[in-house]
Amino acid sequence: MNEMRSIDRIDTGPRFTQADADRLNAMFEDAETLPLLNSVIQAGLAGNVTTVSSFGAESAVLLHLIAQVEPDLPVLFLETGKHFPETLAYRDELVKRFRLTNLINLVPEVEELAAKDETGLRWSYDPDGCCEIRKVKPLAKALAGYDASFTGRKAFQSSTRANLPRFEIDTSDAQGRLKINPLIDWDAERIQAYFEEHDLPRHPLVEQGYPSIGCSPCTSKVAPGEDPRSGRWKGWDKTECGIHVPGTNDADGDLPPGYDPAF
Repeated sequence: MNEMRSIDRIDTGPRFTQADADRLNAMFEDAETLPLLNSVIQAGLAGNVTTVSSFGAESAVLLHLIAQVEPDLPVLFLETGKHFPETLAYRDELVKRFRLTNLINLVPEVEELAAKDETGLRWSYDPDGCCEIRKVKPLAKALAGYDASFTGRKAFQSSTRANLPRFEIDTSDAQGRLKINPLIDWDAERIQAYFEEHDLPRHPLVEQGYPSIGCSPCTSKVAPGEDPRSGRWKGWDKTECGIHVPGTNDADGDLPPGYDPAF
């Protein structure tokens, strides 16, 4: 693997390459999740690491595992200003219960909100642009100081996540940041069993029909048997907010063609 580079140095070389990710995937192919986290966090295999959490329906599992290894690990939360009140209360509950000591709330730039989403309604006609302002840009700025980040993605959540590896190169980052998916091979039954085994608190919206929870304007209830993420951006050709895929919308454009301002 490449020698770890200090984030304080001026260095144009990548932190990690695809070959590094391939080696890590081979190394941890059959590893249990907690030993994997121990190796990455305590042994420093991925350098300076953080985790990104939505404090959504299944977030308690990864946060509980991380708390057993390093409760001071930075936990990045995108405070978009559009969350359900239940999500913010759940965030505070998990932080207190797991004794997480390094929660970092990321907020959009005030000037950009004023210039590009003054009414707060951009989500209604340009959800990609709204996500760009409120999620993609704040997270990219925060992640610039880290070599790697954990995500809570799981293969069963959607078809777009079905073939994700445990270790991958963040293609939105030219410096080769590593993205780590420690729960990618966990299925719904294992998630639920972990909740029950450790008596973890549930997000209050789950029992109301929200198996995947994001910002309130763009999250709908899901019928039994539907893709758990089918309630996100319902009615739009959109399945991800943009923080897990290369961005294609710079949120700077005019209103989309055919947009009716009375919508």
